[in-house]
Amino acid sequence: MTRTANPYSLIAGVPSVEVFRRLRTDAGLSDKAPEAVELALPNTWHGVVLHHEGEPIGMGRIIGDGGTAFQIVDVCVHPAHQGRGLGRRIMAALTEELERRAPATAYVSLIADGPARFLYERFGFADTAAHDSIGMYRVMTRDTVPPPGRQSGR
Repeated sequence: MTRTANPYSLIAGVPSVEVFRRLRTDAGLSDKAPEAVELALPNTWHGVVLHHEGEPIGMGRIIGDGGTAFQIVDVCVHPAHQGRGLGRRIMAALTEELERRAPATAYVSLIADGPARFLYERFGFADTAAHDSIGMYRVMTRDTVPPPGRQSGR
């Protein structure tokens, strides 16, 4: 039986703005404005890009303050390559880097969409409800209304 070379390679770093946006939308994640991505990518604490025969088909990033708080974001794999353990490979690389460089008391969070929670649980992530916490979010828009008690322009 002949063994073929693994066509997948995982490389530390971040993709270009265009590739980042394509990887997200190909995987069914929301698109992000090019200006926002251009600001965000250089602030990545650690990132990986998954390639298939040289073509980027997946990625994952860690963002945060470098000491107390980190968040795993943008974990995605092109649908044609899903189901092959590639998301697990991305998560393994990200969590290995956290274990190697993040301080012992750092808080690492992520948002699990749908069945992705089962992947993240394999890496020690738990539902926040078990700790009397609740994940919350806010997406910024140009027509965002200020919270009660605050006036615009302050």
